Amino acid sequence: MRKSIFKYSLILSLAFLSACSVLTEFRSDLADKVFGREPANPPAELEDFKATYVAKIDWSAKAGVTDKYDYTPARDSDAVYVANTKGEIAKFDAASGRELWRMSIGEPISGGVGVGGGVVMVGSNKGYVHAVDTAGKFLWKAKVSSEILSVPRYFDGMVIARSGDNRIYGLDATDGSRKWVYERITPALSLRSSVGFVVDAGAVYAGFAGGKLVAIRADTGKILWEATIAQPKGVTEIERIADITSLPFIDGSVIYAVAYQGKIAAVDRATGKVLWNRDISSYSGLSAEDAKIFVSHTLGSVYSLDYTSGKTFWRQGALSNRRLTAPLPMGSLIAVGDLEGYIHFLSRDDGNFSARIKVDSNPVMSLIPGSNTSQLIAETRGGGVYAISVK
Repeated sequence: MRKSIFKYSLILSLAFLSACSVLTEFRSDLADKVFGREPANPPAELEDFKATYVAKIDWSAKAGVTDKYDYTPARDSDAVYVANTKGEIAKFDAASGRELWRMSIGEPISGGVGVGGGVVMVGSNKGYVHAVDTAGKFLWKAKVSSEILSVPRYFDGMVIARSGDNRIYGLDATDGSRKWVYERITPALSLRSSVGFVVDAGAVYAGFAGGKLVAIRADTGKILWEATIAQPKGVTEIERIADITSLPFIDGSVIYAVAYQGKIAAVDRATGKVLWNRDISSYSGLSAEDAKIFVSHTLGSVYSLDYTSGKTFWRQGALSNRRLTAPLPMGSLIAVGDLEGYIHFLSRDDGNFSARIKVDSNPVMSLIPGSNTSQLIAETRGGGVYAISVK
């Protein structure tokens, strides 16, 4: 009798594990189908324009293979840090691109690099947070519940990391010991993405499936408030996906967030009250600067919006189906990367094209600020890292 019960329990356990594996694969496949690597429609042909700025590559370097993961480099005052699927972290001189060191954590890295407090942080597909110092010396690793697809971040003596099952962990930056964990139920049907979180003024802000934005205390993980950015709508389950798949953006007392197949909204940071919202869908995200919001629409348009009302200042629609990165403000310009390795520079005032450069034949994954407002750092799916200046 005991053998029969054990056998039955074993079968149920294996079935459950198999179901979990199938669900993970299904969510990954769903993300590819809904917003996959290959566009459902061909990307718009690029039109000639009269350039008013000149973009050039200051230096280039190789991060290494990226496979299916999305990577974002990190920069401190004098260096750029990158990671790859092989498990390597590399440090480059920010001025010249010269490789300063490269080390391996011994397992595949599945998210971007974070740096702060003298600590360089990455997450692995085996569910470990790894910390090394800025000289490449290993410090510690800590286990969390599942793979880490986003950038771990440092704040006030703590490393904060988000796992793929929507848990957020606060870890001691000196030894990786767990201080707190915030968790919420993950819907059965949601997009697999590398969405992370932002940390500011003692609070962690993160978007979740179902269009929810939450604020939690960075020291304890206790929730401060939850806001609804978008409500799922539609007939089918896929139509009802309204996930926040990009980083929220903080601008003073307001935080902005946008959901895929949903809305963009401005939220009061103190109370979580939604100040305004409007229908715009974005997978890659938004940025804000000097009373203007810039957002890359899912279908390829770039919008400039008023930060007090969401009213449209301008819309650049000539980049449809080009899988744009989140916009990066650069003084009088706005930069976006696309799936063919181009970086486009738009006028901040009217959205017209000001410059363009092709850095790679592979998609641009991410853009971060460079050493000044006229420079950016780009990383491509081919493993290339580029410092681009525009003047």
